[in-house]
Amino acid sequence: MLDATYEVSLAILIFGGLIVGAILVRAGLRGVGVPPLIGFVVLGLALGAADSRWDILSPVMQSQFEFVAELGIFALLFRIGLESNLRGLLQQLPRALLIWVVNVVLSGGAGYFVARHLLGIALIPSLFVAIALTATSIGIMITIWREAGAMRSRNGALLTDVAELDDLSAILLMLLLLNILPIVGGTADGSIIAMAGATAGLTVLKVVLFGAGCFLFSQYMERPITRLMSRLEPMPAPMLMMIGIGLAIAALAGLLGFSLAIGALFAGLVFSRDPEAVRVDASFDAIHDMLVPFFFIGIGLQIDLASLPLGLGLGGALLAAAVLGKVVGAGGPALLTSGAAGAALIGVSMVPRAEIAMVVAREGRKLGDWAVPPEVYSALIFITLVTCLLTPLVLRWMLARWPQQEN
Repeated sequence: MLDATYEVSLAILIFGGLIVGAILVRAGLRGVGVPPLIGFVVLGLALGAADSRWDILSPVMQSQFEFVAELGIFALLFRIGLESNLRGLLQQLPRALLIWVVNVVLSGGAGYFVARHLLGIALIPSLFVAIALTATSIGIMITIWREAGAMRSRNGALLTDVAELDDLSAILLMLLLLNILPIVGGTADGSIIAMAGATAGLTVLKVVLFGAGCFLFSQYMERPITRLMSRLEPMPAPMLMMIGIGLAIAALAGLLGFSLAIGALFAGLVFSRDPEAVRVDASFDAIHDMLVPFFFIGIGLQIDLASLPLGLGLGGALLAAAVLGKVVGAGGPALLTSGAAGAALIGVSMVPRAEIAMVVAREGRKLGDWAVPPEVYSALIFITLVTCLLTPLVLRWMLARWPQQEN
């Protein structure tokens, strides 16, 4: 009994310390213009180093931490879905389509080519690398453009649409890969297309059906439920109800063979069409700010310290593909509509990899070394940290040189 009480007390102490640490990290790094997620990952890396030295995280505590990290993923992707404007995105799709397709193909293709053919990484890990590198960080991009007063410019609106499409397509590509992998298992030396075509088709059908169910709920049930709850109870009850429904949707996605990340994104999209629900989102900030750091701390905690030397080497090689894939893939097509300066701004703005890339890396790492080995995982985290740290510095200088006029 004493041991159990001690373990619970130690777990609460660690979680409380991490919450305080995350607040201090966020405040300190924002003051110098560094994305807080970098500090959160380093915080997790430090916790992992302490655990390897003093064995402070028992299996039960690791399971508890994993649960809180999953809630962090839910909060992160629920917010991304909630803030998405699908109707506006569909209206702007013709303008953003070319940039989106070319940059996804080139960034993913460059990542796969370097990983598979230059670095000799196995097929499945190379596919995870490719998918992770198709994503971008809309949060970091928006922050910098908003600081420059350029968010409502023509190029700012175009960039937002392309970044949203990037993240959505990366999530869907990850879903396809996760559903294909059970067929090939850890021996993926054969033709993955021939072996997994039927499964990919079934996965697409399940996504369409699940999306249709979410759409029907969004159209006919979400608003009446939200308004009824608002009349019955004051805040924060409507917000808590929204989170509860979102968790149920995310869990259902998991039971259907999707990941929690997919379900959380769909759950956010369910509420994104309702302005009343989006207003409720403001009261979600405290929960979001408490839970999301645990996702990034968990990312750092999963880094194998022994894999860092090799991971940094792989990450350095993949970094060139990560940068060029977006600068050329997004900036090249943007030349047709935005001019040289606008194309350069769009290309550089797409370089940071953060939230979605880390989700892809984490989902692959959970499958084991055959899917994402420790050194490949470390390489992907290295890419996200470097691009998130350096790109804002370059982008601020570029926006100062080529200011964008808001419409």
